[in-house]
Amino acid sequence: MGQGVPDPIDPRAQAIVSELGVSENVRLAESLVSEAIGLIGDHPDTLDLKIATAALTEMRAAYQMFAPYAHERKVSIFGSARIKPNDPLYAQAQDLAALLADRGWMTVTGAGPGIMQAGMEGAGRERSIGVSIRLPFESGANDIIAGDDKHVSMKYFFTRKLMLIKESQAFVSLPGGFGTLDETFELLTLVQTGKSLPVPIVLLDAPGDPYWEQVEEFIREQLIARGLVSPDDTGLYTITNSCDKACKIIEHFYSNYHSIRFVGERLVVRLQRGPDDAQLADLNEHFAHLVSSGSIERAEPTQAERRDDDHLDLARIGLKFDKHGFGDLIALIGRVNGWPTPTAFIP
Repeated sequence: MGQGVPDPIDPRAQAIVSELGVSENVRLAESLVSEAIGLIGDHPDTLDLKIATAALTEMRAAYQMFAPYAHERKVSIFGSARIKPNDPLYAQAQDLAALLADRGWMTVTGAGPGIMQAGMEGAGRERSIGVSIRLPFESGANDIIAGDDKHVSMKYFFTRKLMLIKESQAFVSLPGGFGTLDETFELLTLVQTGKSLPVPIVLLDAPGDPYWEQVEEFIREQLIARGLVSPDDTGLYTITNSCDKACKIIEHFYSNYHSIRFVGERLVVRLQRGPDDAQLADLNEHFAHLVSSGSIERAEPTQAERRDDDHLDLARIGLKFDKHGFGDLIALIGRVNGWPTPTAFIP
């Protein structure tokens, strides 16, 4: 195998998948087994084989753990493990998670101490999910989630970050060290480059503690000033020191927007309420630069969506997306969320 192109499916993989009775996503299942056979046949050294085996084992355990909660709304909270209970940031994380739980959201954290424990205390055990990392200087999951079925422990940061990001529909970062900055900037990079779906990202300070405001100063004075990121990329996140505002930002993001799906070259944006003629014209006026050809149009479910029974009841707009404006795609979502809710006619 070379240049990232997979080998043809190994007939032994086809036989294994058939024997397992797989009836959905057969081609993907065959490809997975075929790659495993190919990897073993490459005779990797011990460390490479350990990494591949452990990563797959951890992903499988996490998929199984998250599966019963696939239809629950989840928010991942990032922040320092070193924050003590008497720190205002600890109370900020508690209050945030409690407010989100009251609104029907589950809280996902790294299951450690500090901000992670504070978030789980605020959400409560029933509304908490933990994805912990095994470190020599940490004793394991915090008391809130330890022993719960909604907790999984991982060896590798990359598999842990995958699950913390993949499974949530919203993200809040409180102040933290290298780990928190790593998680936050990786999340921003994934959304900026289209490797992750558009999501609300809130950077939450405590009142009077401008941690994220100073991080944004660095972004503006160094990254934007040097042309290393676009000024529009600051639209990927919102900074606030209010838990109530953080919750409103998250809920507003989904007030009309529902989800997106790429079907070939076409981007389909699913909405609770479709545009009227004036709203559609407004989108084309302000976001024409996101379209590689044609215009933003009302759309019907695609054949792929119909095959997968993928939210066929929702309204849609479609466009051939330029794929260079993911920050502006967040702005488009903000635009459709600003459409007024129609007032019911009462005779």
